[in-house]
Amino acid sequence: MAKQRTGSIGTRLTLMNMLVSGAALALACASFFVYDQITFRDGLVRTLSAQAEIIASNSVSAILFNDPQSASNTLSALKSSHNIVSAGIFTPDRRAFAEYTKEANDAILNVPQLPAGEVEAHWFRTSHLVLVRQITSQGKMVGFVYLRADLREIDDRLKRYALIAVAVLLISLFAAWAISSAFQRSVARPIIQLAEMAQQVSRDKDFSRRAVPPPQNDELAVLVNSFNEMLREIQRRDTALQEAHDELEQRVSDRTRELVAANRELEAFSYSVSHDLRGPLEALNGFSFVLLQQYGPGLNDQGRELIQHIRSSSKRMAQLIDDLLNLSRVTTTAMHTEKVDLSSMARSIMEELCRTAPDRRVEFVAPAREDTYGDAHLLRIVMENLLRNAWKYTSRREQARIEFGRTTKDGRRAYFVRDDGSGFDPSSAHRLFQPFQRLHSTAEFPGTGIGLATVRRIIQRHSGEVWAEGETDKGATFYFTLGTVPKDSVKASD
Repeated sequence: MAKQRTGSIGTRLTLMNMLVSGAALALACASFFVYDQITFRDGLVRTLSAQAEIIASNSVSAILFNDPQSASNTLSALKSSHNIVSAGIFTPDRRAFAEYTKEANDAILNVPQLPAGEVEAHWFRTSHLVLVRQITSQGKMVGFVYLRADLREIDDRLKRYALIAVAVLLISLFAAWAISSAFQRSVARPIIQLAEMAQQVSRDKDFSRRAVPPPQNDELAVLVNSFNEMLREIQRRDTALQEAHDELEQRVSDRTRELVAANRELEAFSYSVSHDLRGPLEALNGFSFVLLQQYGPGLNDQGRELIQHIRSSSKRMAQLIDDLLNLSRVTTTAMHTEKVDLSSMARSIMEELCRTAPDRRVEFVAPAREDTYGDAHLLRIVMENLLRNAWKYTSRREQARIEFGRTTKDGRRAYFVRDDGSGFDPSSAHRLFQPFQRLHSTAEFPGTGIGLATVRRIIQRHSGEVWAEGETDKGATFYFTLGTVPKDSVKASD
């Protein structure tokens, strides 16, 4: 890889120098060619004009005395001019008076007419130059001279110049290549070394390495020094980041040990609550039952009522202990994610509730199947709490309706349990999922205020959210989402 990059940078520098040198030389050659063409054409026109002037001067007497032979002799002097291929002397009515041709195929075919008021004019054709000049005597035109010069000499000069230019261009490009190859080492080598160093640092993640700056104190030295300074800064930050990472790992390890110890203490506390508190409560309940059975007839109504209050309070305390233990267990119990049919689970719970009160008229609605992913045991606790709440708060309805289903909230799959029971004040919705927070008195609806707090903790363990909507005497709807649901399964079921 490094060798390929070396050739690439060196080649680019060499080509750049050669291109600049070649372009400059080509521009100079082109300028020289243009200048030579202009000067050659101007010189040829001046030469033809001088020759036409001489011929016109020497042909006046021949035209006046009608001596074509003398005019032909004057034109024959043009044999010494190698570029003139044909010439002629014509009368004012454009009749040929005398002609000269260097070769047979150079005969005069067309004689241009002078512009009005002009004594002399010339025209450049594709392969020749034509010049026409008046012959005057005492201010009166007595004829005109026609000269045609071959322009093949220009083509020959162009070919010679082109060969010379190509040779000079090749020699110059070779010289530019040799000079560029010698000078590119001082320019390209530091860049190449810097690129190799950057590649090695990126590959090995070794930020302690440094590039060697060139001896010259130029821009390349500044670039290399800046690169080294950047490596030093990266090394410093990498070291600090590694130290912070190690410290964070140590803190996480310490905190994990603390959490493990706290969980063990919580388990021990739960065990203590389960055995140490439940025992006295069961004894209290049992003794109050015996007291009521054996000594109840001897007591008045107020005494029997007080014993009933003791029994109901002990049962409520036992239920509260069970709920607190369940709340603790759902927080610490390990989760096992699997596919769960919430709809089947909801129907099973409702069947159990209906058996407890067969006289109630409750319509239960649920889809045929509603699959999701989560801990089956914990999700059953969620469904039991939500459905038991709906069952409890619709108990005063002659005809109640409870529905379980699925909807979409803010682009997320959400499940819901809806009832048409007593509902709640929407302004107090934030208190529903707090432990021991109740929106109805115990006299209206029994309960401990732990069930919905348990639901929230289970849903949070599933990376989801739970919330409620409702109105007083118009029912309530409890929504929850599950973040453990794989996206592919959601799309497939949708």
